[in-house]
Amino acid sequence: MIDFMKIRKTVAVCLMSAFVGLACLAGPASAQDKIVFTDLSWDSVMVHNRVVGFIIKHAYGYDSEYLPGGTTIMFQAVASGDVDVDMEVWVDNMQRAVKRAVARKRVIDLGSNFADSWQGWLVPTYLIKGDPERGIKPVAPDLRTVQDLKKYWKLFKDPEDPTKGRLYGSIAGWSVTPDNERKFAAYGLEDTFNMFIPGSDAALSGTMTRAYRKGKAWVGYYWAPTWALGMYNMTRLEEPAYSDEQWEKDRGCSAPVPRVHIIVNKRLPEKAPELVALLKKYETTTAMNNEFLAHMSAEKCSADETAIWFLKKHPEVWKTWVSEADAVKVMDALAAI
Repeated sequence: MIDFMKIRKTVAVCLMSAFVGLACLAGPASAQDKIVFTDLSWDSVMVHNRVVGFIIKHAYGYDSEYLPGGTTIMFQAVASGDVDVDMEVWVDNMQRAVKRAVARKRVIDLGSNFADSWQGWLVPTYLIKGDPERGIKPVAPDLRTVQDLKKYWKLFKDPEDPTKGRLYGSIAGWSVTPDNERKFAAYGLEDTFNMFIPGSDAALSGTMTRAYRKGKAWVGYYWAPTWALGMYNMTRLEEPAYSDEQWEKDRGCSAPVPRVHIIVNKRLPEKAPELVALLKKYETTTAMNNEFLAHMSAEKCSADETAIWFLKKHPEVWKTWVSEADAVKVMDALAAI
């Protein structure tokens, strides 16, 4: 007589063994091992994302996804857990959102990415000092402050409204854009200038580049680090010194010294503890950023290619972020490219 109970037990044991064997073959990777980064609309953050992405792929086995979006929306995505890492949170451009998310323990602030950045309104230096090598004479020798723009507005004529000058603001969707709009009003520029809001980093830098190469006038918002400031001689217009009171009132002063921090979702220490340990040590400088951004622009490299270039050029920097054994894995991967 066939013992069906024994057969059922034997089949169950075999199936369990098979599942265990498959799990062992599959290894530790799973869908939740994918790390999602905020791929914001400027180049430096895209390169930082891919620098980290390359390291954690080859040192720890994590895959990465780079999700595009605006600063405010993507920070909310980090807070909600839809995204894991934001490599460049310009804290002072979104103070309330950051303070609230940190206070509610929805995100973890891992500290500065680069501590020597700045932002403001710029003009080409040749407008003030000229450029003898290019045959450019100074046309605005007294242009020093944002208030001086009123005197020289005709240099910056808006092609769509020649009765006023054009000042290029920050990017549509960026959290700093409303700050620049309030600043524009606080300085009383509405009677002599229009503020033009570009749709992307490429659109904004493109207007600067075209003007600079032709030796023409240009004024607008920009920040460091950027490839453009690594290539072009620009002068930041003076503003009243920053004060909490004035900033809260109407933004009618210099912006706070920017704090550019790495912020992650609260669950990342459980999901990827090695990554959190790396990010706590991750630190660059404005000079490093200007360097890789200038290379990216001059060589027309992608963010991925620029990250590889940076990792190959500056092992003395990133090796301080990981263990010696993990550094060897990353170096081997770089050598194979």
